[in-house]
Amino acid sequence: MYFGDIPVEKASGAILAHSRKVGGKRFKKGRVLSRDDIEALIDEGVDSVVGAILETDDVAEDEAASLLASAIGGVGVSCSSPFTGRCNLIAEDHSVLQIEQSVIDKINLVDESITVATLAPWSVVERRQMVATIKIIPFAVPRSALDACLEIANQQSEVVCAAPVRNTRVALIQTRLPDTNSKMLDKTSSVMATRLDAIAASIVHDTRCSHDAASLGVALRDSEVRDADIVLVAGASAIVDRRDVIPAGIVDAGGHIDHFGMPVDPGNLLLLGTLNDRPVLGLPGCARSPKYNGLDAVLERLVAGISVSGEDVMKMGVGGLLKEFAGRPTPRSGALLAPAKAPVVQAVVLAGGQSRRMGEQNKLLVDIDGATMIHRTVQAVTDSDVSRVLVVTGHESQDVRDAISDFEVDFVFNPDFDAGLSTSLRAGLGALQTDFDAVLICLGDMPRVTPSEINKLVAAFDPVEGREICIPLWRGKRGNPVLWSQRFIHEMQTVAGDTGARHMIGEHEEFVCEVQMETDATLVDIDTPEALVAFRVSLKTD
Repeated sequence: MYFGDIPVEKASGAILAHSRKVGGKRFKKGRVLSRDDIEALIDEGVDSVVGAILETDDVAEDEAASLLASAIGGVGVSCSSPFTGRCNLIAEDHSVLQIEQSVIDKINLVDESITVATLAPWSVVERRQMVATIKIIPFAVPRSALDACLEIANQQSEVVCAAPVRNTRVALIQTRLPDTNSKMLDKTSSVMATRLDAIAASIVHDTRCSHDAASLGVALRDSEVRDADIVLVAGASAIVDRRDVIPAGIVDAGGHIDHFGMPVDPGNLLLLGTLNDRPVLGLPGCARSPKYNGLDAVLERLVAGISVSGEDVMKMGVGGLLKEFAGRPTPRSGALLAPAKAPVVQAVVLAGGQSRRMGEQNKLLVDIDGATMIHRTVQAVTDSDVSRVLVVTGHESQDVRDAISDFEVDFVFNPDFDAGLSTSLRAGLGALQTDFDAVLICLGDMPRVTPSEINKLVAAFDPVEGREICIPLWRGKRGNPVLWSQRFIHEMQTVAGDTGARHMIGEHEEFVCEVQMETDATLVDIDTPEALVAFRVSLKTD
């Protein structure tokens, strides 16, 4: 193909490279100049134009794009009409996209003038959605380059195809322990129904059983379960080994385990099994969340009749990092996933109380081995992974501020401090910045808490996995501080009295994560002179 300046008198049949205005008309880029066009250009006094002239071994852009699209497109996709060197592949139905990526790579490596772009493999697409586009960059390509691409495409029976999703019958079994919250099970059923509805599947049998292998085996042998196309098992406790309760129950029912674990996060603990020639999935904890996770990646293939092997699961690692956080939610409507980021955590230190049980002195201002109690507490919080620290003051506000003046913290004054802890909590929550994922609520009289203990709470926080209230635990006892997901802020602002938001923990147990600590520091708050003496003694003996 010749490209460059062309004398106007020799430009008939040439392809115009750049748009230009001619006699009140606009000749657009790509226009094949006719004899009349040439005369109009001459009348305008134009001597030459920039354009392209095809040679005998060239294939025009539209023809080339159409030929390659036809060679690449397989079952479930159709080719659009080519235009300006572009030909699109369109899904014919609600489908799951199957792509031979290695073939696409080879075609794109043949020549810079020929390009193929597709959606990601295994994407769920709607009817009439564009799934791939073939674009010829110049106005024509050498036939030798096109033939090389066609040869590569023809070596594979289907390079880009779309498997339609089928109306799939799903059985859901949830196991439970004596203390399992029934509301959590109900919510899981609701979330799962919504997830399945998006891929033309439905729950036809929803049952619950005890969390032991024998009971699960009985549930799996139920006739309604046997009639389902896919069986999902959500355990009361996460699967941690191939010999755990859920896989043992599948084996007890006569099934076998194909694979445990997947390189997708969230979704690592997914179990893939088979029973009566039907897939049985042991669900990871994140399946209780509506957000996209490893379970979805497997379900989307199964509902399209695409088998999933252990090897298939093990190849899901590239693109398998799906994590996101509550401050940047991804609805199931199809918005792009936010990049994986560490959670943004703000801290509220409650330091406004009157410390009546301590007597005449303000416990936050007592000296403990060279530093005030509030200084020790704020030191730990500011040295942790939280992004911002708010200190709520009230009683002896200025003295408290002075005691921690060397820290970069924000202060909030609570004029109603004598009305109880909840007033300080509400004051602190009301001063939070809007862009965050969680808030750490810390009492001001916890001088033994360390940055590493706070960081453990931050690291445990994961809304996708259902860990939205992170509580320190030592020898079975829950302590402070507590990390709360942003979603609970509105409810926390309605608390009253002198007990804070502790009651909310029991009301939202399904979101609670107990984080094991190595010492009892998170249980130690100092309210009385006796406790202060004991603490000082402990410092000397440590």
